[in-house]
Amino acid sequence: MSELAAPGALAGLRVLDLTGHRAQLCGRLLADMGADVIKIEPPHGDDARRIGPFLDDLPHRDRSLFFWFYNLNKRSLTLDLNDSRGSAIALQLARSADVVIESFPRGTLDKMGLGWETLHRENPALVLCSITPFGQTGPYRDFNADDTVLTAMGGMLYVNGFPGRAPVRPLGLQAYHSASYFGAISVMLALLARDSTAEGQWIDLSMQEATAAAVEHVAAGYFERHEAEPRRGTLHWSRFFRVGKCRDGYIMHCTLGDWTSLIEWVKADGKAGDLEAPEYHQVMHRYLMAEHLFDILDDWAKDYPREELIERAQLLRQPYATVRPPEALFDDEQLAARGFLRRGRASGTRAQVPLPGRAVSVQRHSMARLATSAAGWRAYR
Repeated sequence: MSELAAPGALAGLRVLDLTGHRAQLCGRLLADMGADVIKIEPPHGDDARRIGPFLDDLPHRDRSLFFWFYNLNKRSLTLDLNDSRGSAIALQLARSADVVIESFPRGTLDKMGLGWETLHRENPALVLCSITPFGQTGPYRDFNADDTVLTAMGGMLYVNGFPGRAPVRPLGLQAYHSASYFGAISVMLALLARDSTAEGQWIDLSMQEATAAAVEHVAAGYFERHEAEPRRGTLHWSRFFRVGKCRDGYIMHCTLGDWTSLIEWVKADGKAGDLEAPEYHQVMHRYLMAEHLFDILDDWAKDYPREELIERAQLLRQPYATVRPPEALFDDEQLAARGFLRRGRASGTRAQVPLPGRAVSVQRHSMARLATSAAGWRAYR
């Protein structure tokens, strides 16, 4: 899957991506920044190709939108790593690579003749990033898990949902994504360290730990109060944001802006109730009275059209927002102006589909240190 994009800051870096569907975002993040990422697929095709949705709702290994998204900007190569010839080719590729990313069960690379000791001997400057559910050590090291299991065991699922009800699974693939973000960051740091030490590193990344690290507000609250963060429904954990319903959709209320401007607006509409009391000018009082406060704001907003409400709120420097369905992003003028949505074409089909592009846009840049050092490493070897 490819898109038209200018060379990025990581141009010159070569990455071998041996991951399955649980960790493929890590390679895409590096590819989005310009790295030459070579996706290694088994002869029967990557497991992500069997995951929908599919183009035109026609299931086929070449029509998986799931696979396309996570492998955007990568090159592709088919190798049977369980065959000696296939693993030998992979080892040859690793000799000239900067990074290998993999998500096999612990010990699988060793069985293929591609374990850390072998890779490090053949290419001492290589960075190997192993992304597994629970890491290479510990009592759970050989346990299998999907995203739901990882969010449950990483503390994320417990705090998601509505007060007084059972926990709710977070939407999407939060554990997989958290691990991929940490993977891309750790690879970058290992490459920077290589500039000083001339040595690669083996990164042991636990998806459970990455998920636990992503639930940052839970840890802070527990260390302060020694209590688990309660489930809050549509009320943000800070208690200063809550989803509300207006006439033609949902909006995000916020009480952190200019409170005087907001309450004068609500007062002019005759809906302020007791929010006119002077104590509501204190941030901590608004924090303590969040549920009552937002109930009044909900009653005020229910008859407003969404766009009028948001436009006026922003003019008053109130950080209100519309709660959009995903399809609305295709018509977003801000995303369009920055070229975020790009049309990608997958090999094996003429179809082009809009997909989210890079989340960063480099306004000014010189040749990146990592890119130049990557070329230097290959020249040295």
